[in-house]
Amino acid sequence: MARHIIHFTGPINSSTCGNLISTCSKVMQQGADLLQLNIATMGGECSYGFTLYNFLRALPVPVHTHNLGTVESMGNILFLAGEHRTACAMSKFLFHPFHWTLHGAVDHARMAEYAMSLDYDLRLYAQIVAERTAGSAEVLDVQRYLMADPRILDPQEALGSGLIHAVDEMPIEAQVTQWSVHA
Repeated sequence: MARHIIHFTGPINSSTCGNLISTCSKVMQQGADLLQLNIATMGGECSYGFTLYNFLRALPVPVHTHNLGTVESMGNILFLAGEHRTACAMSKFLFHPFHWTLHGAVDHARMAEYAMSLDYDLRLYAQIVAERTAGSAEVLDVQRYLMADPRILDPQEALGSGLIHAVDEMPIEAQVTQWSVHA
């Protein structure tokens, strides 16, 4: 089996989104039949997180995701793209309210657009988490975490809530092909 590992260590933004898509394309051209995405991210922009989720789900090979230490905010959506999901014993997952940085003056119409977008992103995020963790012992209250009450899950809590399938250090074999996407 030709397993390739991509280490994604950085924010989710335009640059890292493009770099991850490009790297995955190279991995596919090299004949990978399994892609392991090791993730360490504090999150980032919703639009690029949803884009990467959809892109990874559309790849023609299985994608496994692994929490290298911290998966936060929009990183959870990137992480949930994995068919098989693992986390190191010393890792965490963070869900917290969305926030936007606004630059300059904003009129009423633009503010209404931002509010609609924020509401839509919240529903989409919650829907992805619900679908990918369906059947777990604990149901995550994502709406609450994203609106007012942040939550950190350790690996055991992530296991009980269906975020991960196993706690595993995922040692890297010397001969495996590795790639890196970072800020």
